Amino acid sequence: RIWRINADICPNVCAVQKLIGTNKKYFTNCKQWYQRKICGKSTVISYECCPGYEKVPGEKGCPAALPLSNLYETLGVVGSTTTQLYTERTEKLRPEMEGPGSFTIFAPSNEAWASLPAEVLDSLVSNVNIELLNALRYHMVNRRVLTDELKHGMALTSMYQNSGIQIHHYPNGIVTVNCARLLKADHHATNGVVHLIDKVISTVTNNIQQIIEIEDTFETLRAAVAASGLNTVLEGDGQFTLLAPTNEAFEKIPAETLNRILGDPEALRDLLNNHILKSAMCAEAIVAGMSMETLEGTTLEVGCSGDMLTINGKAIISNKDTLATNGVIHYIDELLIPDSAKTLFELAAESDVSTAVDLFRQAGLGTHLSGKERLTLLAPMNSVFKDGTPNIDAHTKNLLLNHMIKEQLASKYLYHGQTLDTLGGKKLRVFVYRNSLCIENSCIAAHDKRGRYGTLFTMDRMLTPPMGTVMDVLKGDNRFSMLVAAIQSAGLTEVLNREGVYTVFAPTNEAFQAMPPEELNKLLGNAKELANILKYHIGDEILVSGGIGALVRLKSLQGDKLEVS
Repeated sequence: RIWRINADICPNVCAVQKLIGTNKKYFTNCKQWYQRKICGKSTVISYECCPGYEKVPGEKGCPAALPLSNLYETLGVVGSTTTQLYTERTEKLRPEMEGPGSFTIFAPSNEAWASLPAEVLDSLVSNVNIELLNALRYHMVNRRVLTDELKHGMALTSMYQNSGIQIHHYPNGIVTVNCARLLKADHHATNGVVHLIDKVISTVTNNIQQIIEIEDTFETLRAAVAASGLNTVLEGDGQFTLLAPTNEAFEKIPAETLNRILGDPEALRDLLNNHILKSAMCAEAIVAGMSMETLEGTTLEVGCSGDMLTINGKAIISNKDTLATNGVIHYIDELLIPDSAKTLFELAAESDVSTAVDLFRQAGLGTHLSGKERLTLLAPMNSVFKDGTPNIDAHTKNLLLNHMIKEQLASKYLYHGQTLDTLGGKKLRVFVYRNSLCIENSCIAAHDKRGRYGTLFTMDRMLTPPMGTVMDVLKGDNRFSMLVAAIQSAGLTEVLNREGVYTVFAPTNEAFQAMPPEELNKLLGNAKELANILKYHIGDEILVSGGIGALVRLKSLQGDKLEVS
């Protein structure tokens, strides 16, 4: 789509983005215009006459409409003089382009012909009435096709053996023809229309699966596809992008990991599906980063940096735009392993929980993180241990066992009041707050990672399993001896020992001692007033510190509300 400048000021003038330092031009749309970058490289905006118009000395813009000529002459007008030259060399094609009829030609630019490998070009020009003629006819359609008709995923029938030409029209305005970018579109001729493209295109006969089967560099991929049963997808109908890992890509990961995935049909299928995008994406259509969904359901960030395509920010694509009848293949030299194919150990290696995982390993619990046991790991983030890690003893090992839940969970299905069984034999409670999701006193600090058998929750602190009632906790801590005595004097012991949910803002002995002695003695001697004051320190629900946002209003047992911030 071409952006036409205000016709009253400069009639028939179109804006063009030129990539600085190259000959690349993009007839821009608004989205590209505001970015002013192509693959991270700066562009400059220039102005040209829109197709079919020219300047008139002394007048603004391009007011003069060019007279229409036949297809052969129009090739020269759009600057595809090499295509024009090769057309003339064939005996049949020039008369056809100058004669009656209605045709479309996707004409390669001069630079496109010059970039062909010498041996390919030699084979074409040495046999002009067969090879060259057939190549040129493949660029033609036996009717007029304008860009408004070029829809994403459509196929046009060429004039060479009715072979298909694949069209993709992307949201960013770029149109590709067999992955060649449309440079200048809709140049009308008396007997058709010319579109200038940036590559010489060739017939496509193999589907994605057939290409995998004949390429030596896909030997491991070929075996993996066969074992997973995905060959039916890759040879079927559709328009996919396969980010095809080479043999080298498979060799880069540890043999133990590779063998585990290859021996696990579900993990293998997830791995391969993570390399298949749901739509065909030609390299020339990628001018900035975009999110693309895989058959696995994950999202990959596909972008570019200069001339290199990137996946999740990494320049791992070694060969671009191998076209198939059902999509396009890009060769990659690094595996894209999804979380769903990883062990807990492998998930943790990419997260901010390495210190905690080392503790599990030192405690002899590593087999739980690498085996086929369904569980959820509550792993404190590294910052929790900034002041040091606990010594590994029986108490620590039992505490770590209580950081492993006996089932594979997803945080989105947790609910308030839910209880979770741990490998250490404890029951942990779930607390759902407006902006936090907590398990006991520890809250989830990052999106969970769901692996093959286990799920990783990154937690904001070491978890403390519940140990008895509120009174049991207070009696077990010498800092609260005066509070315990006050509770007993006020007759609240039974309340804090029975079933219920409470948050106690517990005054320490120092807090009591900070009161003037006369006031303290008066308070302790009045059971009714003491009970009233103590109830004001007790909330009627459980509020852990991680569940406090800017301000929480908590009703006390005394009746008034406490503001916690």
